Amino acid sequence: VQLQASGGGVVQAGDSLRLSCAASGRTFSGYTMGWFRQAPGKEREFLAAITWISGIAYYADSVKGRFAISRDSAKNTVYLQMNSLKPEDTAVYYCAARTGSSRSHVDFRAYAYWGQGTLVTVSS
Repeated sequence: VQLQASGGGVVQAGDSLRLSCAASGRTFSGYTMGWFRQAPGKEREFLAAITWISGIAYYADSVKGRFAISRDSAKNTVYLQMNSLKPEDTAVYYCAARTGSSRSHVDFRAYAYWGQGTLVTVSS
């Protein structure tokens, strides 16, 4: 399984950004795809997850209402639409894939496959 995250960059507070995660290597019908972020000196933080088949989405309270996760099965791509960005959203953003784990989708240890990360910098 290969995950390629892209779409990061430098934006101003209040701007929007859409991250993409291109997945390859197998079919993902039984997977949950997640987005996490990690800021310097902080732990990896769950943001959102989506089940590949049904498209059920889950969000962390910290981003609910501002971020939206979606997937395009035809393109094998998962997206994270981020709106009303704040300086505290500055971090490296990672996409990840989870299957068969008994751990919750909010637990980064539930995910076996990770993309390389894409940096998002929000200036004030």
